[in-house]
Amino acid sequence: MRKRSVTVRVARWSALHPGRAVIGWLVFVVLCLGGGIAAGMNSATAEDFRVGEAGRAEALATEGGIPLRSTEHVLIRDASGSISRPGPLDRAAADAAVEDITARMKSLPEVAAVKAPVASADGRVLRVPVELTGTEQDDQERVPPLQEQTAEAAKAHPGLVIEETGDASVSKGVDDQRDEDLKFSEAITLPITLITLAVVFGSVVMVGVPLLLAVTSIMATMGLAMVASHLLPDTGVGMSMILLIGMAVGVDYTLFYLKREREERARAGGRLTSEALVEAAAATAGRAIVVSGLAVIVSTTALYLARDVIFDSLATGTILVVAVAMVSSVTVLPALLVKLGRRAERRTANRVARGKQARTYGEKKPGRAWNLLLAPARKRPALTLGLSVLVLLGLALPALDMSLKNPARDSFSRDIPAMRGYDRLLEAFPEQRVRHVVVVRAEASLAGDVREALGALERRAQSDPLFARAGGGGSDGPGNGSSGGPLLRSSEDRRTTTLELNVPHPTYSKKAEDSLDHLRDTYLPATVGKLPGVETAVTGEVPRGVDYVGHQNDKLPLVLGFLLLMTFVMTVFAFRSVVLGLLGVVLNLLSVGSALGVLVLVFQGDWAEELLSFVSLGGISSRVPLFLFVILFGLSMDYQVFVVSRIREAALNGVPTRKAVIDGITSSAKVVTSAAIVMVTVFASFVMLHILEMKQMGLVLAVAVLLDAFVIRVMILPAALLLLGRAAWWPSRAIHRAEARVAEARGAEERGAEERAAEARPVPLPARPEGRRIAQGR
Repeated sequence: MRKRSVTVRVARWSALHPGRAVIGWLVFVVLCLGGGIAAGMNSATAEDFRVGEAGRAEALATEGGIPLRSTEHVLIRDASGSISRPGPLDRAAADAAVEDITARMKSLPEVAAVKAPVASADGRVLRVPVELTGTEQDDQERVPPLQEQTAEAAKAHPGLVIEETGDASVSKGVDDQRDEDLKFSEAITLPITLITLAVVFGSVVMVGVPLLLAVTSIMATMGLAMVASHLLPDTGVGMSMILLIGMAVGVDYTLFYLKREREERARAGGRLTSEALVEAAAATAGRAIVVSGLAVIVSTTALYLARDVIFDSLATGTILVVAVAMVSSVTVLPALLVKLGRRAERRTANRVARGKQARTYGEKKPGRAWNLLLAPARKRPALTLGLSVLVLLGLALPALDMSLKNPARDSFSRDIPAMRGYDRLLEAFPEQRVRHVVVVRAEASLAGDVREALGALERRAQSDPLFARAGGGGSDGPGNGSSGGPLLRSSEDRRTTTLELNVPHPTYSKKAEDSLDHLRDTYLPATVGKLPGVETAVTGEVPRGVDYVGHQNDKLPLVLGFLLLMTFVMTVFAFRSVVLGLLGVVLNLLSVGSALGVLVLVFQGDWAEELLSFVSLGGISSRVPLFLFVILFGLSMDYQVFVVSRIREAALNGVPTRKAVIDGITSSAKVVTSAAIVMVTVFASFVMLHILEMKQMGLVLAVAVLLDAFVIRVMILPAALLLLGRAAWWPSRAIHRAEARVAEARGAEERGAEERAAEARPVPLPARPEGRRIAQGR
């Protein structure tokens, strides 16, 4: 007797003890969530985000006792006139407002310093710089008290418009907007998911099962993610990924299991109990879910090779939610199906007792639409394969021109109040757009030489049109003070010195990047770099972005190589076929490449800006391609595993390869379509969000799933398998042995039939002369 797999044994226990399994699952969810709440979330700190030279510069400044801090800007203008052209500023009223704001801000523990106000070039706007305590990455937590005081000051001076903007307030606005976006996405996703499931199963009860498991899996994962954050700090994106992937795979896995259980029920025709049906489904769909989940988990571990705190957070959230969804599908789902099955059996028994005919469930075959979709691959596989591959390669071509950019403030939604203030800040003070910070560490005895060299560097930058002029075109405001020009600071031990230089160009522009190149490659080596024993580095928003993109480009070959290897290994492990392993890698590359090509077409240009409400960076967000490579490779394994598992199952039962391919594709057609619709709905809802990265991820994931479900699995995969025939299973001999067994059984059956027919035929008696004479009446 063949030994049952762990998946089947677990499902059998769950089916035989449904009450315990359901209660055990709920206890698990509560413990995970409670444990996570008790442990709390450990958020990433500024040190965790440091990458490249920019990260080294921030470390040098922090170690020297002069950490880089965020600056909030309180803008003061006259209430008359338009936003773009405010009226003349009342000096007395402005002086009173500046005094009030300065006093309010200095009273806050979150404020390190309030600098003298700076007037715009036309004198119509005043800017009061407020430096926060802490670091640039942490200051969004400290900004709410400042915003409250700014609002109070605005009420106290009704003749003036007083507003606040800055890195911290923009970051907080982005986080608040992300939370609202996720709520909006959930509000759209859940109704469409309900409708899709209702169409698939035609039962409100059956609709509730996938959603119940998906939601409880997400809840449990959130608790586990909080605990995991104490090992790998959370960056704020992990929870978003748990919601995104959790709903998709949670419903996905449940759909495949439910579909198989209903097939077994239809095949049994009432002869098997619900427990036996669930166990039979576990042997096939359960194994496929485990293999698929492991494939997603293994491929997602490639993100850890990027050595980046954000990717660590994304990978942890994805791995945890896929693992929990996988466990729920093979543990508590069998129990729920048994509960529902027994309920259906009681209803049937009651109907029979009342003299009515029992209702039987018959699995519907794919309709004409699916038959039409499969017809090209079935009738002309070579032509279908060639044309489909050419189409996907054509879609992938734009990806060759992909330009990676680091999204910054300029790309954020203007629905954020701080962003509207940011636009008005730049209109009045264009030099405030970008800041490069030069950090120098040397012996204290060289402090004078360092300051002199930095002065020479600053003069070189002033003669370069890529940099802002000293003073930024502004003049001293009321109360006198800083002109807004370059800022030079030294640590108390005189070993660390920083110089700030402003650049009046958008963060993602070529000019901003060129100014950084001039600074790092020309001005620094020609000035400070000539001093003996000095250590220099440059940071700021643009340097961070440039270094981050370079870091990702360096890690991409390693991550992609690991990803391809693991995809191949997992496919060979699942199907014992090297050919299918290679085919899986090629199909995944086609799927990912074509989706990234569409991403470049939509977001790298500006033709879709109004349609999708975004500001084009002239490139793709630097984190998106690497993350999508990993996630799409993992998710595409879902369809690969589920579809090929059905084909292999039929082939192992002796069905000829050609018929097994067609039957496997058609039998999984409805559930693959349904799962794709649910996934596309979840992912497409992110296109309507405000954050550019989420838009890009949502679009490319939705496109990739559509192409995977309707082109890869319907056109290319069946055509390739039909052309390969038996060679698709090489080097495994299991299919050949199955065909041989079926042929031998068929031959034995035919021989037995011939023998039985021969025994049934009457044996003619030998002709005798006496008989003939008697017959002749002699």
